[in-house]
Amino acid sequence: MINPQLMWGIPGGERVPTVYYYTPQQEVYVPDTSVIVEGIVSKLVREGKLRGKIVVHRAVIAELEHQANQGRATGFAGLQEINELRRLAEQGVIDFEIGGRRPTSSEIAHAKSGAIDALIRDYAMEIGATLITSDRIQALVAQAIGVPVIYIPPREKESIAIERFFDEKTMSVHLKEGVVPRAKRGRPGDWRLVDLDEKPLTAEELERIAREIVETAKRRKDGFIEIDRAGSTIVQLGDYRIVITRPPLSEAWEITIVRPVARLSLEDYNLPPKLLRRLEERAEGILIAGAPGAGKTTFAQALAEYYARKGKIVKTIESPRDMKLPPEITQYSKNYASLGELHDILLLSRPDYTVFDEMRTDEDFRLYIDLRLAGIGMIGVVHATSPIDAIQRFLQRVDIGLLPSIIDTVIFIDKGRVESVYELRMTVKLPTGLKEAELARPVVEVIDFFTNELVYEIYTFGEQRVVVPVKRVKMGGLEEKVKTLIERMIPVAEVEVGEDGVVIVNVPRVASKTLMKKIRKLRKLEEKYGVKIRINMVS
Repeated sequence: MINPQLMWGIPGGERVPTVYYYTPQQEVYVPDTSVIVEGIVSKLVREGKLRGKIVVHRAVIAELEHQANQGRATGFAGLQEINELRRLAEQGVIDFEIGGRRPTSSEIAHAKSGAIDALIRDYAMEIGATLITSDRIQALVAQAIGVPVIYIPPREKESIAIERFFDEKTMSVHLKEGVVPRAKRGRPGDWRLVDLDEKPLTAEELERIAREIVETAKRRKDGFIEIDRAGSTIVQLGDYRIVITRPPLSEAWEITIVRPVARLSLEDYNLPPKLLRRLEERAEGILIAGAPGAGKTTFAQALAEYYARKGKIVKTIESPRDMKLPPEITQYSKNYASLGELHDILLLSRPDYTVFDEMRTDEDFRLYIDLRLAGIGMIGVVHATSPIDAIQRFLQRVDIGLLPSIIDTVIFIDKGRVESVYELRMTVKLPTGLKEAELARPVVEVIDFFTNELVYEIYTFGEQRVVVPVKRVKMGGLEEKVKTLIERMIPVAEVEVGEDGVVIVNVPRVASKTLMKKIRKLRKLEEKYGVKIRINMVS
C-alpha cells in the first residue's frame, strides 16, 4: 500500500489530473533510472512512505553500468541506490527483485531518446505495477497509455550535508581523502585557511558525500550536473559550485565546494561617474580580467544586473551556471549546447549584452569575437595577472586592426575592487621610441582611462606583433639623456642607470668639492626630466 502523501500530480501549465491510479492490489513498484539516480526510492522506504515489492528493471542496471564504466557520477550513485534497496530488503522492510530483459547495446546507446524509458514503462504495464519517476515526460507518457504512475517533481529546496561546513564568512571548502577538511574564510584577497576537523576524511566518507551531492542536484530545481566525465563531475547546486574528482584522474577522492561570500550591486563598487558614463554610453566590448578568486564573476554579475535595470536585454554564457541573477536574465550553459548552437541562438535573439563567464578555450574567444563583430555588446571574463595580459590573449586570435572594435574597455579586478581601467584606440603614427618617419604604421593605443595617459602601444614590427610599455620607453630615453649630461658635468663620476630607473652617480671622495658645486644643477636636472638621481661617495 502506498501512503496518500505520495499521490502527486504533474506541475506546470494548466491544472492536470493526478497521475496516480489506485487499486488495493497494487503493491508492486517499478522505479525508472531518474528516481534511482536521485536516491528517492530508498528514502521513501526509510521514511515509511513506501511498502510492498520494488522491481528494478535490468535496463536500469544496464544504463547505470554503462554510465559507471564511463566514470560518470550518476552511474555510481544509481548503483549504490540499488545496493541500498537490496539491503533494505534483507532487513525485511520491503521485497526486492530484478526483472525484465537486458536491453540491447543499441537501446543503451539511445537511452537519451527514450529507448530505456519505454522498456521500463512497458514492463510496468505488463506486470501491473506502478511506475515511479521524477521525469515529467516519462510520467506524461505513462499517463497517456494508462500505466499507474507516481510522479515526484523537483524540489524547490533541500538541505545537504556539505552546508554544515559553511558559515557566513566561508568562501570555499576543500575535502580530500586522507586530509582533514579545510576551508577558506574571509573575502577575496583577505582570507585564511582553517581546519574544520581533526580527523582525516576517508574515501568512503567522500563517496557518500559525492553521492548525496549528485542525488540532490538531480532532485532540486536549482541543481544542475554541468559536467560528468570519467574521473570528474562539476555540479551547480544553488549557491554552491562543486568540483568532484576521483581516481584515476586524481590520486585520491577530492571535493571542492565554492560559494560566493557577497552579492554586490554595481553601486557597491563606488565607481567614478566617468566610468559609469562610459559603461552606459560607449562600452560594448568589455573585458573583465583578474587573478583567480579576485572577484571577476561577482563584478560581472553586478554589471549584468545593472544593464538589466537599465532596460537592456541581457543573457549569459556560463560553465557552470553559478551567477545569481534575476529571472529576466537568461543563463545558458556551455555544457548543454555546442558553441555553434549558442552562436545561432544569440545571433537570432539579439540581446543588447551577453556576459561570457570564464573564457578559456580558442572556441570561447572565437565566439566572443564573432558575436561582438555582429554588433552584440559583449562582457568577457578572463583570468589574467595584469590588464595587458588579458588583451594579449586576443592578439593571436584576431587582426590588430580589429582589436579596438572587439575590446574597447578592460576592467582589472583585484581583491574584489576595480584596480584599473584601460581604453583601446586605433591610430596611425610613428610608434614611441622610433625615429624614422617612414616607420609610421597602424598602432593600437592602450590608454589609462582615468588619467588619459598612454600606457602601451600594440603594433606590427616586421612579422611580429609587439606590445610596448610606452612609459618605460620614454623613461629609458630620458634616463640615458640625464646620464650623458651628468657625465659631461662631472667627468670624474661613474654614472649608471639602475633597474628601478634611478640614475646613480658614483663620485670619488677626493672630488667632493666639485660635487658640492654641482648639486644645484643636479637637482634642476631631476625637476626638468622627472628622473630621480642618487649620489654615492666612493673611495
